[in-house]
Amino acid sequence: MNQMAVWIDQDEAKVFHVDGKKFDEATVHSPNQHIHRHPGDDKTRTRNHPNDEHRFFHEVAGTLASADEILLVGPSVTKLRFLRYVQKAVPALDAHIVGVETADHPTDQQLVAHMRHYFHSDLRRIGTHT
Repeated sequence: MNQMAVWIDQDEAKVFHVDGKKFDEATVHSPNQHIHRHPGDDKTRTRNHPNDEHRFFHEVAGTLASADEILLVGPSVTKLRFLRYVQKAVPALDAHIVGVETADHPTDQQLVAHMRHYFHSDLRRIGTHT
């Protein structure tokens, strides 16, 4: 079973795959650093390109394509926007998301430990039908 977790916020997504005692991590950076200025705009205002979030989410979804089960984690609303993106744009991947949790900024080791506990605990299965 290929179990993965993704910690995502507006700046980056860290995708973790745990295998035995080791783990792999891939980081996808958001293009939100792109500054687009229009003539006459207030120079203190910045704008993201309209498709930046879509491209970011597309790239993150691509890193999760081989997952059988996905735990989605993050500090605020980006994880929920990513979930909505997946539900609309990649419905096959949506079926593999088994949990969505709020977590501020755990270390990689903390997230891997939580992921191991989550995927090997019966707690996540409470309320499911078998």
